[in-house]
Amino acid sequence: MELIQNTPDLSAYLAADEVIDHEHPLVRETAARLAGKAADSYAYARLAFEFVRDAIPHSQDSGDPRVTWRASDVLEQGTGICFAKSHALAALLRAEDIPTALCYQKFDVVHGLVAVRFNGAWHRQDPRGNKPGVDAQFSLDGERLAFAPDPEFNELDYPVLYAEPHPVVLNALRAAPDRPHLWKTLPTAL
Repeated sequence: MELIQNTPDLSAYLAADEVIDHEHPLVRETAARLAGKAADSYAYARLAFEFVRDAIPHSQDSGDPRVTWRASDVLEQGTGICFAKSHALAALLRAEDIPTALCYQKFDVVHGLVAVRFNGAWHRQDPRGNKPGVDAQFSLDGERLAFAPDPEFNELDYPVLYAEPHPVVLNALRAAPDRPHLWKTLPTAL
């Protein structure tokens, strides 16, 4: 699948905003701590991915009813669904000048992940969190995502790489008072 930037300006994939708030002190502190353990940007990207995947539980898996959507809130509260965890990872990567996009898959509902740019190419990564039957890994040599869409069931990979969260996703997250409510209102398509 050919990944398509929704904006040709690569600097958009380094920008901070209300959601990917990589200028927030907690994001900067977390990024600095991880960067101190990394020999280079590739090692940093892997560490940031593994931190978000493993240290921040997916709220559905853990039973946490809180809904987070801003990167700094995900880090502070230590919880989030796939979209929120992707926002946190994007912020950590952008904090260290690694271009990062948000991207999506469609299953029964939309699923969120990120793409990082290394060596002139985009590489999708899924920080949702592993569990039995899910083994997402950081990889620049072939995708190791949590889920593979099955076209027979109308599942698909959306090819667009977004510099900002898709509005349909962000609106659902912002409007949800808790995760049970969010589960009823998750977008089923973009």
